Amino acid sequence: MMRNLELICILSFLIPVYISGQIPVQQADPEIGIIEKLEDTIPANLQLTDHNGNKVLLGDIVDKPTVISFVYYRCPGICSPLMDGIAEVIDRTDMKIGKDYQVFTVSFDPREGTDLAVKKHNNYLNLVTAEGANQGWTFMTADSGNIARFTQAAGFNYKPAGNDFVHAAALIVLSPGRKITRYLNGTYFQPFEFKLALLEASRGQSGPTINRILQYCYSYDPQGKQYVLNITRVSGIMITFIAATIFLWLVLRPLFRKKKQMSA
Repeated sequence: MMRNLELICILSFLIPVYISGQIPVQQADPEIGIIEKLEDTIPANLQLTDHNGNKVLLGDIVDKPTVISFVYYRCPGICSPLMDGIAEVIDRTDMKIGKDYQVFTVSFDPREGTDLAVKKHNNYLNLVTAEGANQGWTFMTADSGNIARFTQAAGFNYKPAGNDFVHAAALIVLSPGRKITRYLNGTYFQPFEFKLALLEASRGQSGPTINRILQYCYSYDPQGKQYVLNITRVSGIMITFIAATIFLWLVLRPLFRKKKQMSA
């Protein structure tokens, strides 16, 4: 049943898109979530600190397709599933991490330091069997100014909630020139989609994304810290679809009956 609701929602989004020839433009930035900024370039002078304690400029280290994940290391919610998903897709893709691409996991909590980055690096490297992951997956921290510039440039919106944060989960793929080429939503990633995003990034091509479809069909639940299907919206779509079907049937039925009588 849930799969059918998802299909109805996606089709209801895609049909007007197909007719109009364009994806509806989001009118306002959400307080929490992802704003696609495809084709935008992330600033080169962003300063980060890697898990080895080295201060680096983003422009100096993005020399291949690069996957960015924003987390905070103390996160009790979707950050761990997101990093689990990264570890899994690294092992399942046939592209070589550290050679064909790299992953930067960046904490957006300026209170977190290198000690936590090292801990997360060690924990997740134990989950990955792919050769090159030790050098290809870097865990980073930064000060508040650089975090704000980085997240804003990438379209990653989040909100403090006490000692924690409310935020979405996504991967942001950059070309070697730091251009945003793809967004991958959620915490689980198909190897084929992941590889395609990396290949597009290597050519500097921005690929289509279903991010806006997901925003249309799903709502983010801050308390549950996950995306949930928007039943109210999907129910409205179903009612509209059924009403339109009945209307067309009532309008067209006399025409078909008349045609049948004339051919008899």
